Amino acid sequence: MNDAVAPHILSSPDEEAKAKKHAFEMNKLSKRLHREVGQAIADYNMIEDGDKVMVCMSGGKDSYGMLDILMNLQKRAPIRFELVAVNLDQKQPGFPEHVLPEYLTQVGVPFRIEEQDTYSVVKRVVPEGKTTCSLCSRLRRGILYRVATELGCTKIALGHHRDDILQTMFMNMFFGSKLKGMPPKLVTDNGEHVVIRPMAYCREKDLATYAEHRQFPIIPCNLCGSQEGLQRQQMREMINDWDARFPGRVDNLFTALANIVPSHLMDRSLYPFETIKATGTPVKGGDIAFDEDEDDCGSHEAPRDGLPAQATISLDALKRKKEA
Repeated sequence: MNDAVAPHILSSPDEEAKAKKHAFEMNKLSKRLHREVGQAIADYNMIEDGDKVMVCMSGGKDSYGMLDILMNLQKRAPIRFELVAVNLDQKQPGFPEHVLPEYLTQVGVPFRIEEQDTYSVVKRVVPEGKTTCSLCSRLRRGILYRVATELGCTKIALGHHRDDILQTMFMNMFFGSKLKGMPPKLVTDNGEHVVIRPMAYCREKDLATYAEHRQFPIIPCNLCGSQEGLQRQQMREMINDWDARFPGRVDNLFTALANIVPSHLMDRSLYPFETIKATGTPVKGGDIAFDEDEDDCGSHEAPRDGLPAQATISLDALKRKKEA
């Protein structure tokens, strides 16, 4: 007697509808992230024909997302460039050494795992309870610069996103008395490399959702994860609170980084305040004394595609300027 065949259990209409909606949303998210990365690369000329890009992999959601998107863009880009993934194994206790090599082998990207015991150095030098990020970052940076030289890489790609850039700006303002952010592209402090941040336009919450959808094997950082009082965490909480309570505010803050008006700040090295004189001729952008600002700071125009109208205008203007 033949064994009975178990009947195939079909999903309910509600489950099928939910699955279709989820697939649609994830496809839309993927397209948005790829578009934002492609736009940032184009706006700042991050990757050029013949480049060899070192993609720094920490094992976190951001670096996984960056590598995944760059690999997809590489396949259809009008230029030719190489990617090589690099991870610094800092010898943290319990670090799963097999995770990244297995993943990178699976996706088929060239990679290098650099082993350096910076963990012991940081724990030995930094007093208990003090922030370890600063020293850890300096040690990591020096090692990655060396590896980039050894591999012949022309660009170093870091996984910082839009939220990181805004957090850095506020940290520098609140704690460093500087109006300074985290640029999408910059020459390294030793003058030997160009650092790029392809995800400069991407939201952290989008990258978190994308990482969950793609099921990246995330590796937590146990060295500093317990330091809840960090200044960057304070900035993150402040920005997230604004984003929840005042839709559009964070978009405007980010857009402002590309809309600098030196004449309306106070840096004498950027604008010749000492030598300006009245000419009797109307000046665009001149002081309007006690009136409201000409850009109507009180407006609350609804965002378009996740960015306010001002942001769209700003990006278009940057693109036109580059083409000119």
